[in-house]
Amino acid sequence: MKKTTLCYIECGGKLLMLRRTKKKNDGNDEKYIGLGGHFEKDETPEECMLREVYEEAGILLSDYSYRGIVRFQSDLWEEEEMHLFSAFAPAFPLPECAEGELCLVEKEDLFFLNLWEGDFLFLSLLLEGAPFFHLSLFYKGEHLEKALLGDRPAELFDLLDERGRKTGKFKERSLVHRDGDRHGTVHIWIYRRNRGKIQVLLQKRVQNKDSFPGCYDISSAGHLERGEDFEHAALREPLEELGLHLKKENLRFLSFEERYTEGTFAQKTFRDLEYTALYLYDGQALCPTDFALQKEEVEEVVWMDAGLVAERLDSPDYSVNREEWQKILSELPS
Repeated sequence: MKKTTLCYIECGGKLLMLRRTKKKNDGNDEKYIGLGGHFEKDETPEECMLREVYEEAGILLSDYSYRGIVRFQSDLWEEEEMHLFSAFAPAFPLPECAEGELCLVEKEDLFFLNLWEGDFLFLSLLLEGAPFFHLSLFYKGEHLEKALLGDRPAELFDLLDERGRKTGKFKERSLVHRDGDRHGTVHIWIYRRNRGKIQVLLQKRVQNKDSFPGCYDISSAGHLERGEDFEHAALREPLEELGLHLKKENLRFLSFEERYTEGTFAQKTFRDLEYTALYLYDGQALCPTDFALQKEEVEEVVWMDAGLVAERLDSPDYSVNREEWQKILSELPS
């Protein structure tokens, strides 16, 4: 396994980036990266980083921080362990570099550059001031297949345009909700007829959710995973959350809806811009033994008369959107 360093240097409020253009057979060709390179014999991560920065940009760093370790696995390249640093330096004339073109980039323009997909993750962690982290990135070709932050899978969401189309960019879940990026979700409302009344299934969210903890909510709902389509997510989410194997033929698509909500949970601002596919599911054939609740997500489920749901929408214990409920109510059988 090869060992490398990479350093992102802030100069006058901008980030110093290297556009790799000058090496033959360079896996990073035309990509924008920080400054760094391979360890020499017996070097520490700090020694390697300081040497590489001086060789590539002529900077003698004194104000720097060791931020994390990123491990790469790929079907094309050797496994790599990269030691990540951030630093500050005064503004200076950019020298010629044997590796490519040095340039200063505004932070708000950073994510529009030609970056490796995994770089979006660790650059976001750097810019938000995350503590020392371990990140594992798994590539197939040039595309990121999976990411682990520590031992926890990083949830990656495709970013969507105003028509719900994938933009080609993606972010980790917490960053999407921090920045208010448009992303795909599914809402599945399960209903049945009981003693002549229409009932809907509500789930109670666990207390440690990042939004609306402990509230009664939609039968099943969730985000589209990276590369997933809406119908697949609408069948996957009830299976994961409730243990239900829904039948595709009983799943009825209603419409796409867009909604923005903002709130503060656990002292963090939560900005949620969802492009949502609404579905109804006829759950008449479901029985209690069909359910296997995901305890990390769902505390309990209840069947509730549709009329009673309408009466409780304003309760702080319910997170059902009134406008959405009115649409669902109009589509339920009489």
